[in-house]
Amino acid sequence: MPMKVAVLQLQSIGMSSTKLYHFIRIAHKKGVKLLLLGEYMLNSFFKELESTPVSMIKEQSDHHLAVLKEMAQTHDMVIVAPIIIVKKKEPYKVIAKISPNSTSYYHQQFLINDSHWNEEKYFANPIEGIKAPMSFSLDGVKFMIMGGFELHFDDLWYYASMKNTDCVLLPTISTFESHERWKEIIKMRAFTHNCYVLRANRIGDYKEEGYTWHFYGDSVLADPYGEIEEHLGDSEELMIAEIDHKRVIEARRSWGFKEALNKRQ
Repeated sequence: MPMKVAVLQLQSIGMSSTKLYHFIRIAHKKGVKLLLLGEYMLNSFFKELESTPVSMIKEQSDHHLAVLKEMAQTHDMVIVAPIIIVKKKEPYKVIAKISPNSTSYYHQQFLINDSHWNEEKYFANPIEGIKAPMSFSLDGVKFMIMGGFELHFDDLWYYASMKNTDCVLLPTISTFESHERWKEIIKMRAFTHNCYVLRANRIGDYKEEGYTWHFYGDSVLADPYGEIEEHLGDSEELMIAEIDHKRVIEARRSWGFKEALNKRQ
């Protein structure tokens, strides 16, 4: 039986939890079992974080984590949410998997290191050997979590194949009119690995020195055949979609990519 999943597409919500409560209740009423949030939605955008005291970042993150833990338990839902955690006064960029009875964290392994957007320099995430991204099963469906920037690295997608992943969860904060590039890469990854890719992108604007960074939304669900099944526009929305394990199996049998790999290992 297909599983209902959802993407919550918002801009940064500051310290307010009103919209979280509102949309999570709606998702619960619709039978959603897993909810994915976009990057820098619970925290301010990276460029704003650079000038924010770490103590304030920690306060904001602790507040939202408490709310999400409460909501996950109340509504028997798994919530996957990028967030900044602070340990020993050092910020780490992670993705939290919040279940009704437990919380775990995936520390993003690849961070943007451009001169105008250098997460690698700012965050304390270690630079070390590549590890398998966080994976988990929910009602018979196998999920894997990747940070948005990590979409580009083949070595991480190797683990998606090895672990027979049904759906990759991809929170992003894409900007600079990159709509089509991101959509095509997502479709390609979904097709070559015959899995779903659920992408949650943030919305909103950040203005710097007369230039506006526009985060355009366009959250999508790509199916195991590389086709876009569901997508959102550029406004505040909740997308509810279905993940069907049988469709993953059908795609893999049809194209045989996984079988060809197994013969050579």
